[in-house]
Amino acid sequence: MPDEPAAPSIFFVPTPIGNLADMTLRGIDTLKSVDLIACEDTRHSRKLLKHYEIDKALTSLHDHNESRKIPEIIAKAQSGDRIAVISDAGTPCLSDPGYRLIRACIENSISYEVLPGPSAVTTALVASGLPPLPFTFGGFLPYKKGKRRRELEAALQRGHTSLYFESPHRLVSTLEILSELEPQVHISILKELTKKFENMYGGQTVKLLGTFTDREPRGEFVLAIDPTSLS
Repeated sequence: MPDEPAAPSIFFVPTPIGNLADMTLRGIDTLKSVDLIACEDTRHSRKLLKHYEIDKALTSLHDHNESRKIPEIIAKAQSGDRIAVISDAGTPCLSDPGYRLIRACIENSISYEVLPGPSAVTTALVASGLPPLPFTFGGFLPYKKGKRRRELEAALQRGHTSLYFESPHRLVSTLEILSELEPQVHISILKELTKKFENMYGGQTVKLLGTFTDREPRGEFVLAIDPTSLS
């Protein structure tokens, strides 16, 4: 008989990207069962945990303290603690902390489990109405204009849909760059997914540039680009 796999010590739990009702039953049960919850922002996560009447010890785990916190979390797991990892929204590791901790689990033979659940990436991909497979997810577009332009050029050359997160402060600038490169390319802009003011805009880049030039962008945005529309 082969050895049974070890019970997980660390759980990566997706959290809602906006609507609190999107938390899964399995995710709630897992958060209630662990000894410690590692959060990207403990203040932000307390609101979610309070909503589901979850009272657990919290510790912060984010991009700026990962190198210090990961050995502590691994040590707790080795001593028998069960630990959940959550980000501010969506699935850990996708533009959020978590990847380095998973690598540390592998290197230290710590059993872990990744739960399915909310993700702005898959929600936006399906909602965009653009060809879904294959696709590339590039995280947040670069802050600097030159690097952003090069990334958008790469997206236009891939031959399949590319998705990016974009700040409301840079959205118009990004659309201006894309309009210079390929004004007729079809894109989808998805705003505030699952939230009260969710909205979706689709069409040629040059037309959507006018839409967002006339009104100041606010909220969280996902940009999807379909270079096959130029064929």
